[in-house]
Amino acid sequence: MLFLTGSFLTLFLALSITGSPIEVRNSPIIVPLTRRLDVSNATIDLLQHDKARAAAFMDYNTHSRRAAIIPTRFASSSKYTVALIVGNPPTTYDLLVDTGSAVTWITPYAESGRNTKQRVGEIYGGEQFPEKSFSGTFFIDTVTLGDGLTIPDYELAVASTKTNFERYDGVLGIGPRSLTLETLKDDPAATYPTFTDWLVTKGAIRQNIVGIFFKPVTKGRYSAVGELAFGEPDDTKCTSDIVYTDITKAPVSRNYWGIDLTITYRDVVILLPTAGIIATSREFIYIASYAFDWYRVGTGATFDEPTGLLRITPDQYGALGFLKFHIGNQEPKQVLTLIANAQIWPRSLNYKIHGAEDKGIYLIIKRLDEREKMGFIIGYTFMQRFYTVLDGDNRKVGFATTPFTYAVTNW
Repeated sequence: MLFLTGSFLTLFLALSITGSPIEVRNSPIIVPLTRRLDVSNATIDLLQHDKARAAAFMDYNTHSRRAAIIPTRFASSSKYTVALIVGNPPTTYDLLVDTGSAVTWITPYAESGRNTKQRVGEIYGGEQFPEKSFSGTFFIDTVTLGDGLTIPDYELAVASTKTNFERYDGVLGIGPRSLTLETLKDDPAATYPTFTDWLVTKGAIRQNIVGIFFKPVTKGRYSAVGELAFGEPDDTKCTSDIVYTDITKAPVSRNYWGIDLTITYRDVVILLPTAGIIATSREFIYIASYAFDWYRVGTGATFDEPTGLLRITPDQYGALGFLKFHIGNQEPKQVLTLIANAQIWPRSLNYKIHGAEDKGIYLIIKRLDEREKMGFIIGYTFMQRFYTVLDGDNRKVGFATTPFTYAVTNW
């Protein structure tokens, strides 16, 4: 059961948890991710949904584990989620995994008769995502995730109202702590510990680090497609060393998991050095208008009205050049390459974007809305190709190749 504790916060991603006390061991806390697609319902408008979204553990002893790995899944809304188990009797919540927010919350929540639920705070989507919001109250309860990781006495936000979060039971916010500013009604100038902060403070993990591994969707296979590793990266998912870059100092982006980069297409610069963010809640890769126009011309693509994406022919697909992301400001820069297959939306999922079934070939590069106040937003289609590490202790973001970096999977 939950006990009222005082203030309230936001979050945007889902986790999967099991329910027995944890053992002490020197291994990551791994949370598996899956990608669940509900093909029985009507087509989901991913582009509208993405546009609207424009924003382990503890046994109280002296020992702690190094990390925890939690599975993720791909939800019917075509986002990555995790399962969180709350309370006794246990209730499972499907939470959206969100690097663009820093509060973890659920709804609805079954209170016991002795709990007095009162609205003590409000939160909103923030500067990047003003159309998404929720408000509610903090309670204390037991939560479980991952490989038997039980967290007693966790302060959990319970939403009494929510806007534009209808497809989820809540959010797992793994954004930086700075994103909790102005979320507490009684102290808007204060920040609040994130889920990862809390794991470190209580001794569940040793480092404020989250590793993200998303598998690309393959035809006919929509589950068991990823994991979150809390505490340290899961290097078993990497085929190269992890290379880190500092969080950008640019306004707006520096408050998120923001980095600096340059983009080239066929080794010609199309996006000048600029700052942007990593966003697990976005499907596509968004780049500044001038860069998008250069990419469109370079690929020969045409704009497809039904999908809102660039469309190419089979011959143009065969001629696609490499799209390279040159990470950071210091030489030598890490270069991450999207091959032709990594630049297209999975054709087996064309029905999700109102596409031409298996015949249409659509590019995942989109024009960035100038109101975003940054140069790019990297969505999960990029992270399906590169292992991504969010290092809160050192304010860095790291990338490594995976077995899927150069794989031909989008069919």
